[in-house]
Amino acid sequence: MEEKAYFKKKKRVVVKIGSSSINHEETGKLNFTKLEKLVRELCDIRNQGIDVCLVSSGAIAVGRSVMGFLERPKDISTKQACAAVGQARLMMTYQKMFAEYHQTVGQVLMTKGTMLDNVSRKNAQNTFEELFRLGVIPIVNENDTVSTYEMRFGDNDSLSAIVAALAGADLLILLSDIDGLFTDDPRQNADAKLIRVVEELDENVISMAKGTTGSDVGTGGMETKLIAAQIATRSGADMIIANGEDVGILHRIFRGEFVGTLFKEHFDEDFYIADFIEQSMD
Repeated sequence: MEEKAYFKKKKRVVVKIGSSSINHEETGKLNFTKLEKLVRELCDIRNQGIDVCLVSSGAIAVGRSVMGFLERPKDISTKQACAAVGQARLMMTYQKMFAEYHQTVGQVLMTKGTMLDNVSRKNAQNTFEELFRLGVIPIVNENDTVSTYEMRFGDNDSLSAIVAALAGADLLILLSDIDGLFTDDPRQNADAKLIRVVEELDENVISMAKGTTGSDVGTGGMETKLIAAQIATRSGADMIIANGEDVGILHRIFRGEFVGTLFKEHFDEDFYIADFIEQSMD
């Protein structure tokens, strides 16, 4: 980025990591090497005085591996059973790794109702604020055992944007298996160009979305990421899509030295998340 200090001015960041970024694609099992580096990166950001929240996918993939499923389950009840097993395993792993860096984490499970109900939404906001005040890193996931929201909305992309809005974050980072937003699908078109900065999300940009994903363990495509961008930027947060193949890209972001796509915030005081969610789910 031209402005090296741009991201250093951020006070609260939400980082979303996708299933395909923390699980081995061949087996669905956790990639401990990558997880350990992710935890170290997040703790280092926290040590700089920046509030950090992690939105982590992977519960279904981890549960699927533990239960011996070779492919992603198709029926909802089996997915939810895998999520129940995988969420406990995933959180136990995070607790252990963060503790090695003397960092306390807390689990926050959310459902669609959390965002749509005024009382629940306010309670969630208060919880996030108190966790940040206490120096805790919240680890958020959709409560897959009682909700199908994540499965319909796409690998926690939109959930992470909603969390950014609820938590009053000024930066959302989506770590994915792609470098950013391209003019066309780079897997199919070698001439596709990476878009470095999106000043404003207009219909031309939104039309670039492809509802595809290249991984068996993830569910999110570019369409879900642009939905997330709409939520985040209109709520007052910049959003970045970056390749999570090397999670060390996080410290490069805060140095202004990364390759990805930055969506500039465009705060909209008339933007109401609950209405947007309802419209998007129709």
